[in-house]
Amino acid sequence: MKKIAMLCLALLLGAGVSLAAKPAAQKKTVTTVFTTDIDCEHCVNKIMNNVPSLGKGIKDVQVDLQKKEVTVVYDASKNSDENIVKGFASLKVQAEPKKTETDGK
Repeated sequence: MKKIAMLCLALLLGAGVSLAAKPAAQKKTVTTVFTTDIDCEHCVNKIMNNVPSLGKGIKDVQVDLQKKEVTVVYDASKNSDENIVKGFASLKVQAEPKKTETDGK
């Protein structure tokens, strides 16, 4: 009888824990193209070597020197365009968002 009671108690605790677990927040991946003032390969390397300076949640960074654009893919729950602009400023790079696309990944 004790074994059955313990088994029932364990099942109830397990069910309670699984119901109490919060569903994982949906990640919203955002791609933003920033126009910048970069003009040389040194600037490109400065950005690529300091991606963590742009903030949390950065998934991908691509730099187009000829267009003077930097494309950043990031998790919108961890970062924003404004914070990324501040990250560029910390690298002494002027940047502003050009266009925003939402990707529901």
